[in-house]
Amino acid sequence: QGQLVESGGGLVQPGGSLRLSCAASGSISRLSLMAWHRQAPGRQRELVALVTNTGNTNYADSVKGRFTISGDSAKNTVYLQMNSLKPEDTAVYYCQVNTFQKQYWGQGIQVTVSS
Repeated sequence: QGQLVESGGGLVQPGGSLRLSCAASGSISRLSLMAWHRQAPGRQRELVALVTNTGNTNYADSVKGRFTISGDSAKNTVYLQMNSLKPEDTAVYYCQVNTFQKQYWGQGIQVTVSS
């Protein structure tokens, strides 16, 4: 059994920064991909950023230049550094990781950008 535990969300003012963390525990190992998604009320879930075990990264156009995803395979942890936050970034953020055999999702963590 594997679990993803997300942390670091909360309320931040526009222009501020947050760092989300997602720690994989239990049987999750040998990660091939780590990603962050987000979903706001009334919106479709969208892929925000991903990083592979080979170090390749991809970002949604809406967050390019502002967000940075990184992964630490030794710690089975993925991070999302979010800078220059905008109200449009308000959403529930979901951590997702893949092993070569299975996909795991976190419970979601709220990020609210508001003055």
